[in-house]
Amino acid sequence: MKRVMLLLALCLNACSVNNTVQQITPDANVLRYSKVQGYEDRFVNLFARNTDYPVTCNEDCYQPQKNIACHAHMQDCTYTGDNPELSINAGFTVKWIGHASFQINTESGQQFLFDPVFGQFDWPVNWAFRLAAGFNRREPAQPADDLFWQTDAVMYSHIHYDHFNKSDIDAFARNTRFLTPLGFAAHFPKGGFKIAEMAWYASKTIGDVTAHFVPAHHFSNRIVVPYLYEDENTTLWGGWLLEKDGNTLYFAGDTGYSPHFKQIADRFGSIDVCLIPIASYFSEESPDWYRQVHTTPEDALTAATELRCKVMVPWGYGNYSWQMGDKTSHSALFRLLTMKERLASDTPLYILNEGEQVKF
Repeated sequence: MKRVMLLLALCLNACSVNNTVQQITPDANVLRYSKVQGYEDRFVNLFARNTDYPVTCNEDCYQPQKNIACHAHMQDCTYTGDNPELSINAGFTVKWIGHASFQINTESGQQFLFDPVFGQFDWPVNWAFRLAAGFNRREPAQPADDLFWQTDAVMYSHIHYDHFNKSDIDAFARNTRFLTPLGFAAHFPKGGFKIAEMAWYASKTIGDVTAHFVPAHHFSNRIVVPYLYEDENTTLWGGWLLEKDGNTLYFAGDTGYSPHFKQIADRFGSIDVCLIPIASYFSEESPDWYRQVHTTPEDALTAATELRCKVMVPWGYGNYSWQMGDKTSHSALFRLLTMKERLASDTPLYILNEGEQVKF
């Protein structure tokens, strides 16, 4: 009983400790703000609404694939094909946890997480999704405690519920660094967490890795109470580029296709490892809007070419996804393989099933 009371006291004490928040905004920042009266504090994308897509698949986009085994039509699948043998020697080990969540390890022993979400949405959105969609997503295997305690930094791309889960945060060690877009820290629970809010093209060095926050073409919101409160675009969004000993790994975050990919390549040169989303682009009601903020598989292939990726790892689909904006759990992967062949893309694809990892 004494031990239980001690743990409870420690928890209550930790939960009352204010977080440490650092804001990093380069002098030559490229932030853009709304020009709508009354909303001048809201962020907007670097590039205006895009309608110029280099490639669009309009028919026969989901061809059968012998290397994908499914329990139903493009649903509940496993990739069974061979991946290419590559000699990139970038020093990054990539594990796909599921949906947008990745674990990255370096040869020097550092560990980073992108957008870790191990359960359902935070309450009460989990209930709302269950009622609206009729299912809960299949959850990844619960991580061992050492995943949380050995993580040097957690990097979030944006505030949406499938990328940021408050319920996971307390499990991390208090010396873990949290790197976030601007405006993000207000959404953290108290607990003495170390948070660095960053503008586009801001950088922070952790050990021997430099993390650069880079633009994406997306949006943000977390809370909407009609006629009372909304937080549309009050927090920034973006992707992350890790740089170590001249080697680079890029995590795009949720994004639509826009010239920001070329801009990133202009700044950093060819990227060794690219983690690029390929899902959540499908909508019968609002197809133009969905494509604005989520890359189709052919958009992702185009982006990989513009980024000069030495390898591309696709994500966003899968057995652990919420299937928002998708025909099925793996329709995006079917379309990706269809379009890679049709476009004769020379960017190597390395396709992981959830829980698998590879060293590049």
